[in-house]
Amino acid sequence: MKNFNRICAALFTTVALAVSIPSPAQQVQTVNIGFSSPLSGPQASAGLDNQGGLILAIEHLNAQGIVIGGKKILFHVIMEDDQGDPATGVQVAQKLVDAGVKAVIGPYNSGISIPASRIYDAAGIVMATVSSNPSVTLHGYKTVFRIAANDSQLGGKIALYAARELKIRTVAIIDDRTAYGQGLATEFAKVARANGLTVVSNDYTSDKASDFMAILTRIKPKNPDAIFYAGYAAQAGPMVRQMKQLKMQTLLLGSDGICAPQMGRLAGDAITDQVYCTEGGALLDKLDAGKSFADDYKKRFNRPPETYAVAFYDGMMLIAEAMKHANSVEPQQYLPALEKIKFKGVVGTYEFDAHHDLSQSVVTIYHFHNGAPESLTSY
Repeated sequence: MKNFNRICAALFTTVALAVSIPSPAQQVQTVNIGFSSPLSGPQASAGLDNQGGLILAIEHLNAQGIVIGGKKILFHVIMEDDQGDPATGVQVAQKLVDAGVKAVIGPYNSGISIPASRIYDAAGIVMATVSSNPSVTLHGYKTVFRIAANDSQLGGKIALYAARELKIRTVAIIDDRTAYGQGLATEFAKVARANGLTVVSNDYTSDKASDFMAILTRIKPKNPDAIFYAGYAAQAGPMVRQMKQLKMQTLLLGSDGICAPQMGRLAGDAITDQVYCTEGGALLDKLDAGKSFADDYKKRFNRPPETYAVAFYDGMMLIAEAMKHANSVEPQQYLPALEKIKFKGVVGTYEFDAHHDLSQSVVTIYHFHNGAPESLTSY
């Protein structure tokens, strides 16, 4: 925890330094951007990854000397730790509204985005989130945008891949009862059944659990070809270890919540190439911009980007682009430009449909190799 706090302090200092004192000849406007992700607790690794993507975007934008409305713009990010907890996330949302942010990049979790979106929309503040539960964008809120794949795309594509490529026929489903997990499990089950898979059981846990022996013991006699876990790496890692202890010879399938190196760190030698997951976006190493982003990120933070660093980077960049198009940093002014935007980011082109979901979102399939997710194909 001490090391984590030192890292966060260094990042805060860097962001503050990015908002340096300008030359007196140019009028400058500091524009506050909010950040909401878990920076403590079991999902802190994902939050730190997200934070790095946003910081890199802020630094790149500030180095460009952007002028909007006749003023040089210096972006400043206000970092908030929502702990992956809905109640804390709502408090964070109100705090960022009170701070007068012009946009929020996040939250990470659907369970936070759903209640927080109401607060941001009421305040007229744009929220650009990677949260995947379909209901995030179905409330008709004008300021809410999803900048990554939704559960229909993530859960549906891994179900298709399992049926068509892995040739599985039976599957057990476990979800963590979060808004993310429930939405993902629902979409997976729908597409799985439509493609001939039999769901042999549905079990539930929580995003705070660490012991899955009882659930796995109930599932083992059913002998499914795969288990689909709708949740996060903090639980899936220990689950893989316990599957090994029970000598379960079955695949583990999941989505972006488990598609992270944290799985390998938690599962140790129990994780094999029999663990598959999906992640929104195309393969970074297949894109020139992706390779450049990954190199910049690793150089800046001395670690590779993980799941959503690039989405937080692209989300900030496309909001800045909408501000430039509208010649205003005020949400009510740049919102129409954001709705109509066609922005080429690191992982593809961002355009929004009527619900403010991405019009198209490529999904990449991974399996684990040497304890880390290794890309297989875009699907």
